[in-house]
Amino acid sequence: MSTLRSHWKFWLILALLVVGTAWGVRTALERRADRLSAAAEAAAALQQPAVFALEAGDLARAERMTVTTTAAVSGAVRALQTAAIKARVAGEVQGLRKREGHAVRAGEELARIDPTEASARVRQAQQQAASAQSQVQIARRALENNQALVQKGFISATALENSQASLDAAQANHEAARAALDIARKTLADTVLRSPLDGQVSARYVQNGERVGVDTRILEVVDLSAFEIEAALTPADAALVTIGQRAVLRVEGLEQPVEGVVDRINPSVQAGSRAVLVYLRLPATSGLRQGLFARGHVVTGGQQVVAVPAATVRNDKPEPYVQAVIDRQVRHLPVRILIDGLAGERPVSGVEGVPEGTVVLRAGTGSLREGTAVTLPDAWQP
Repeated sequence: MSTLRSHWKFWLILALLVVGTAWGVRTALERRADRLSAAAEAAAALQQPAVFALEAGDLARAERMTVTTTAAVSGAVRALQTAAIKARVAGEVQGLRKREGHAVRAGEELARIDPTEASARVRQAQQQAASAQSQVQIARRALENNQALVQKGFISATALENSQASLDAAQANHEAARAALDIARKTLADTVLRSPLDGQVSARYVQNGERVGVDTRILEVVDLSAFEIEAALTPADAALVTIGQRAVLRVEGLEQPVEGVVDRINPSVQAGSRAVLVYLRLPATSGLRQGLFARGHVVTGGQQVVAVPAATVRNDKPEPYVQAVIDRQVRHLPVRILIDGLAGERPVSGVEGVPEGTVVLRAGTGSLREGTAVTLPDAWQP
């Protein structure tokens, strides 16, 4: 009985092994078939050309427009008229009330230097001039008396000549005293500090009660009615710039661009940099202040051409070209650049070889092989 049970277990285990082996073989064959099917599908997909879906931000259009040539400029804004109020005599500062931002008028008294010493010198010079004038009168009366005595023979002609010389010396001393009085009065007038122009105080360097020397800066006044920029250009750019040309500038802190005009051109080049200084005149604009930095360009010319964004012109081939979309495929069109410049504030290139209205790929799209199929947004369909 035990022998029959052993045989039955043996055949049962053998049957299970056969069934398991058959199942494993079948599963392996099915997986292999799936892999072969996927490989076939991948191979078929590789044989199909890739289609790139382009967005509106990837595209631009060749358009006929006016391309302006420009010369780049930059520099600090400065007031056309400024004045440094300096002490013309030494002494103690008095009556200084203006501070930064206060408005001043031309001729307005801004401060004064203690006039005590200058006033005393004026009085001293006046007394000396009066004394000299008295000496002139005495010398003149002596001369008149001696002239009468000479006619009567009481004195010699030599005595008369000495009287004339005394009068001449007295008159010279009087003129010298009058000149000294003028100098003293000028010194007294110099103790009053006045503004030479209408404007605003931009800097205050001293306080009341400070003792200052000659040529010490007291205040700085700027006229905000007109501004200019000093820009350094290369000789090549400077050759294209002429007086009266329009300039468009972006000034830090101002949202809107500021338009200016070329006012002057320095006839000499800078010794170190070989640059040419060009001066741009700017109108008074709200928010415009001395010292702000500005960057922009001078419009030197223009031309009507078919143009594309400058970045769409590629140079990774011997000749420049653009990637154009023609019949829903990418085509590399060789171009000849006619002009580089701006359309408004956008850098563009005027080209020959691209028909007007052609859709071209922007630089951010990257390089696509010629013949690559693409799809376009509805707004960009031909």
